[in-house]
Amino acid sequence: MNKQPKSLEEIRAQVEACHACPLADGRTQTVFGAGNPQARVLIIGEAPGKNEDAQGVPFVGAAGKKLNALLDIAGLDRDDVFIANVLKCRPPSNRDPRPEEIELCSPFLRDQTRAIDPEFIVTLGNFATRFILKTEVGITLLHGQVQQAGKFKVFPIYHPAAAIYDRKKQAALEEDFATLGCLIREADAAAGATTAADAAAAADAAADAAAARS
Repeated sequence: MNKQPKSLEEIRAQVEACHACPLADGRTQTVFGAGNPQARVLIIGEAPGKNEDAQGVPFVGAAGKKLNALLDIAGLDRDDVFIANVLKCRPPSNRDPRPEEIELCSPFLRDQTRAIDPEFIVTLGNFATRFILKTEVGITLLHGQVQQAGKFKVFPIYHPAAAIYDRKKQAALEEDFATLGCLIREADAAAGATTAADAAAAADAAADAAAARS
């Protein structure tokens, strides 16, 4: 029997109570994630930064403003998606996450993914992409290409902060978010075609049944 997924509120309470690694000692607060709990698109970043640690919300600094603009290119806004990070606490001086920190924190992200049950997972940057896809291949080679991880469509994209430090990545980010919008619209069209085909099949079956009775 499949185990019922934990609710987001249950997971949030566990995150807030977590002291499994030393990052808990330096945090102002945990950054659980924010957005639509039934989102079709789950966006996963790396770890909270200074602004996120202060406010308890992911992507609220300069990278957050850039992400908002990129979501607009895809025809989305923050109310349409759920945004989370691999780590729920800020690493000191925004250093890279360490393998042991990712290992200890990753059950929360897995539980969030089960609770939200998205159609698309957008991984921002190397750490999120390598964790979700279980790969050592970097984001430079993977970005903009749909991958499959179990039942999820995974779409790796550069981290928005990358364009702040490297302007050349801005065009790639915009192109990839435009592609994401196209993928969502294509999925909608396919779902609509399936629904129409099912409705037509049901109508044909009802007509055949009526003819058989007459």
